[in-house]
Amino acid sequence: MPKRVITKIGDIFSVELDNGNKKYFQYIANDLTQLNSDVIRSYKKEYSKDEQPDYEKLLSGEIDFHAHTMINVGVKQNLFTQEGKSIVNPNIDNIVFRGTLDYGQKVNGELVKVSNNWRIWHINDDNFTNIGKLEGKNRNAEIGIVMPPFAIVERIKTGKFNFVYPDFE
Repeated sequence: MPKRVITKIGDIFSVELDNGNKKYFQYIANDLTQLNSDVIRSYKKEYSKDEQPDYEKLLSGEIDFHAHTMINVGVKQNLFTQEGKSIVNPNIDNIVFRGTLDYGQKVNGELVKVSNNWRIWHINDDNFTNIGKLEGKNRNAEIGIVMPPFAIVERIKTGKFNFVYPDFE
């Protein structure tokens, strides 16, 4: 029987890169508005596989992205390694996600490539805000769909997701 994976907010995980080094992310929240999914904060700094980072320095480092995923599935698939635990900082209240109802839609037989039908929300925000065209600071909002663990690994390794999703320009 497979081992049960227990995760808690504050847990820190690593992802092994193709060069053998590691990058880290922290489990920062559950988002009830997105299937009660796990929200992670991924960090840009790369560490050698033998280096044990100082978590305080790691978590005060440059943030790469935020995303929704299923951490326990990623651990079971050996994509994420549970490394440690720390308090969640900075605050999660200002994280903004975006989504569009144009995802997977077709116009004249082609997938919608640029959407002007965006909505944004914060973690556990019951009120998705329809904003139409994505402008200003909302362009920095992360795609808010629940990502499979392999997509998180791809984003950590390459800086982008490996699926088609409408853009805003």
